[in-house]
Amino acid sequence: MPPKANPLKLNKLQLKTLTLLQELARDPAVASTDPETGTVHIGVLPRPHGDHFHVGPYVVMASDATGMDNTGVWLALMRKRLAELRPEGGAFLMPEGLAYDTGMRKAILHGSDH
Repeated sequence: MPPKANPLKLNKLQLKTLTLLQELARDPAVASTDPETGTVHIGVLPRPHGDHFHVGPYVVMASDATGMDNTGVWLALMRKRLAELRPEGGAFLMPEGLAYDTGMRKAILHGSDH
């Protein structure tokens, strides 16, 4: 039987935010992985310029990233042990968060032309 889609029942905003964190975790310029735990430290969370921002080689519309500044989204991701916002800046993405299939990559990560 195939795995259930969205087993933690994340809402759309939580899924988008987790997708962005997953992509940030793949960028060695902003992320590092603890080899013992598999937890990824994301040192800098991006800020939009105009109606978009860049995540690695992708462009993301600012409207798809409103969860990055939403306390409720972060509390849900923390409660489900997927990610943790750091008070001193940045975030941690847990191995479960990195592996979670959000199904949102193609919808919100767009190829960059600049």
